Amino acid sequence: MSNKMHQPLYLSSKWIQENNDLVNKWKHKGGGDAVNRDQNQAHLRWCSSEFHKLLRKIQGIPPLVHHTQLELTVVYNACLCSAALSQFSEAELLLIQATVRGLQMTGDGPVASDPPLFWRTALRSVGNTDLNSSVLYLLCLQWVIWLATCQLKTILEFQDELLSLFETLSVGVMDERRCEAGGKSSDIPLLVMDPRQLFELLRICSFIAQGAERLSEGQSSEALSGLQTASSLPAPRTLVAYTHLLSGSCLGHMSRPQMALQCYRKALETDSRCVCALYQSMLVYRQLGNTKAEIQALRLLHSTLMLPSVTEPAVAGTHLLSPSLLLRGQSLKSLLSVPSALFVLHSLAQKCVLHGRLSEGVEYYLDLLAALHSEDKHGLHAEVSPLPRLPELYLEAGAALLMARRPADCMALCDEVISTTLELLPETLVVEEPEEKCEAEARAVDAKGEDRVGMLLWTGAAYLLQGHCHTHLKEWKQAVTHYTRCVNLLVKVRFKKTGCQPQIPSADMVGRQGTDLCVLQRLKGLSLAGRGISFSQTDQLREALRDLQLSLQAFPGCVGAGLWCGEVLWRLGRRWEAAACWEKTWSFTKQCSVESLYLQEPQSGPLLDSAELHHRIQELGPTLSAQRGTKEEYPITY
Repeated sequence: MSNKMHQPLYLSSKWIQENNDLVNKWKHKGGGDAVNRDQNQAHLRWCSSEFHKLLRKIQGIPPLVHHTQLELTVVYNACLCSAALSQFSEAELLLIQATVRGLQMTGDGPVASDPPLFWRTALRSVGNTDLNSSVLYLLCLQWVIWLATCQLKTILEFQDELLSLFETLSVGVMDERRCEAGGKSSDIPLLVMDPRQLFELLRICSFIAQGAERLSEGQSSEALSGLQTASSLPAPRTLVAYTHLLSGSCLGHMSRPQMALQCYRKALETDSRCVCALYQSMLVYRQLGNTKAEIQALRLLHSTLMLPSVTEPAVAGTHLLSPSLLLRGQSLKSLLSVPSALFVLHSLAQKCVLHGRLSEGVEYYLDLLAALHSEDKHGLHAEVSPLPRLPELYLEAGAALLMARRPADCMALCDEVISTTLELLPETLVVEEPEEKCEAEARAVDAKGEDRVGMLLWTGAAYLLQGHCHTHLKEWKQAVTHYTRCVNLLVKVRFKKTGCQPQIPSADMVGRQGTDLCVLQRLKGLSLAGRGISFSQTDQLREALRDLQLSLQAFPGCVGAGLWCGEVLWRLGRRWEAAACWEKTWSFTKQCSVESLYLQEPQSGPLLDSAELHHRIQELGPTLSAQRGTKEEYPITY
């Protein structure tokens, strides 16, 4: 009889020792910084398996009051390991079953299937019993599962009970000795994570997740209020930085950009690795038109992204449950998303070139091309913000080099594009009307999946840039040759509207900026303009006038073609027509800058002085408005 009485005590001591050994092994091997994540994950899986084995031993005998607190402690440790491995369904099932089993000791087991109602009943059942603290531990784990599985409405519904946990933990219901790393008392079962630390982590993560969700629903003021409360909570600096970041996003949505910038600055001061704040600051500067600050932010963002381990660092004391495990909502992910370092480098290069910082822009483009050749291409295609295709980047870099007066380097890059794409081009190509589909879906793709429209446009653009290079060098014959090659390529394209036969594209068919047809017409207009200007330099004025007028038909907004068309008309003695042509060109509405550098009008080569052209018009005598009656005598044919 005496042996039977001592057996439960012996088993209890043995199981406590096994539990404590596992906790100490986890803290010894997995408790430091995450130097080797794979090894830590393997160790975590082993610990989880061992805790579950121990739990099966304990649950192999009928529930006893003496064992219940130990059992629930092991359940806490096992479920926490399962949750850390993202095994949320298994962890929740074990939580419910273990709580029901433990409540059998009180003679009152909850039967409600609704989780909030189940836990409310469980808390009432344990009341002031010795099981109260153990059930509170398990409630913390239920909170973990709700948060990690984005059940934010359930958390809001149960928030009063969850927040009362803080009061319970503060007055010391839990035995602090459980959470001591050393565990000097061998008869106290240890926990793998201090429930108070877990509570603090869950509280600020809940504020962050709920703030992101409200922000995505347009409730910026409500989100801001909760996030400002969260920013003063005791928490790892990574999470406090998130509260400042999201507060800035709320203020941005509320049209308060300067206050948003202050919040982003606080986020960076709190955690210098918060690259999201740097990225959002750059977007605000772009919105405000502060180009200098935008470029500075882009440069700092790129250098930060290039540093090793700018991803989420291990948070001291919470290594078992990382913030990323708890913050899995899509709304938050989109707010925290940051483009790749290569995408930022491309934006930096483009922005510098477009705003006159040519030497910097060229170097950034060359760095980008060098990085692309050293990177794994599969990784590049997986980016959230994808880069343009490699031939386009070559062409953009080539255009930047030409702007920087480096025509030989530009021609070398264009040769790379032509050598890659020229042999793959078809004799003719039909582009169909998109019909509300994205442009990529409407493009002609061959059996090998090659983008034939893109290849033709890239090759044409390469010839166009080479023509610009020869124009810059005043090599007019070679310029005409390359412009002609561009035109000959582009005339292979036919445009097919729904229900109609394929036909040669024209300017009136262009539906919107940025489409393939728009790019085609722009390339055609620029190449004809370049060839016409080159002809004008060798006094082939009739050929020049023909090409310049065709250029204005293909691309009506081409300023260079309009001015040089007037110049050629002037040289041909058709001065009133020339004056009318110049005034019409000056009346062109300024078009928004195109995205691609190689589609811009060239800044080098022969240029006309607008002041001199105005002086010529004045020398004609009467104003053009008084000469409208002669308009039919000198028709402008574009």
